[in-house]
Amino acid sequence: MSVKRFDIKLGFKCNNNCLCCPAADKKFLGDQDLASIKQEITLGFNEGSREVVLTGGEPTVRNDLLEIVEFCKSTGFEFIQLQTNGRMFSYEGFCKKLIEAGVNEFGPSLHGPNAKIHDYFTQSPGAFDQVVQGIKNLKELNQRVIINSVITKFNYRLLPETARLFVSLGVDQYQFVFPHLVGNAWKNADLICPKKSEVEPFLKGGLEVGINAGIQVMVEAYPFCFLKGFEVCSSDLYMPPADTADATGIRKDHHLLRRETGKVKHAKCKKCRFGLLCEGPWKEYIAKFDWDEFRPVSGKKIKSKEELFETFGKTKVK
Repeated sequence: MSVKRFDIKLGFKCNNNCLCCPAADKKFLGDQDLASIKQEITLGFNEGSREVVLTGGEPTVRNDLLEIVEFCKSTGFEFIQLQTNGRMFSYEGFCKKLIEAGVNEFGPSLHGPNAKIHDYFTQSPGAFDQVVQGIKNLKELNQRVIINSVITKFNYRLLPETARLFVSLGVDQYQFVFPHLVGNAWKNADLICPKKSEVEPFLKGGLEVGINAGIQVMVEAYPFCFLKGFEVCSSDLYMPPADTADATGIRKDHHLLRRETGKVKHAKCKKCRFGLLCEGPWKEYIAKFDWDEFRPVSGKKIKSKEELFETFGKTKVK
């Protein structure tokens, strides 16, 4: 049984303007006040969550971030993850303060193998160099670093090269993420979103780099019918149950809400051997591309994660 997580968006302000940002249309909401955040953290813990994820927007633009982390630790959370664009990690002193306050897993984002691609994606010149230096700082401080990397039209052919960069930096896990077409991602869909079938060979190459290096790898929002040979890399198998909170309120059982209202499945998915485990694509993807490229996988129905691992083995994923 997975440990329940509490995912809290500290606000929607950000020092990037990523072309794929799903929350860009909420920037007008700004940041939550400190008292509300502490109340939500306390409620999340009292409701049974024992892991907390601090995200945004961009949490490192807050002057009170260290106080928030310290409050999470004093409340009783032993696992504190910080999801961020990673730019502030380029300051080693800031990394040390976060570690001392209680952060024990760091989740920066890096969206390509070079500055040209990453900085274009983030619309922030110099961001790539900052994130790379930040990862180096954190690894020198013996911290656990997990990378999120969004798949786009302008980087998907370079996923193996991007993965080799991650391995060279010594990250503990990386996850490729297919864009959720809301916010900036919907506005820029024609510019940024490839078809899943186009991405498949390059994605598998990128996953294989990590598997061969013995580190944790997965892919999010990418159905099993495109993952032949890499089924155990689907994040659908590993996402823990979670409650979430942001300026618009607290949502219980967000993992169920994601499956029931965010993702969609076609009638033909019922025929797929992975139909009981696969969440399907985001509904916005289908609104743009429809179902033509999806093909149910034939074979004996896989009824549980355990059966899938027994059938296909298990890579070193969390």
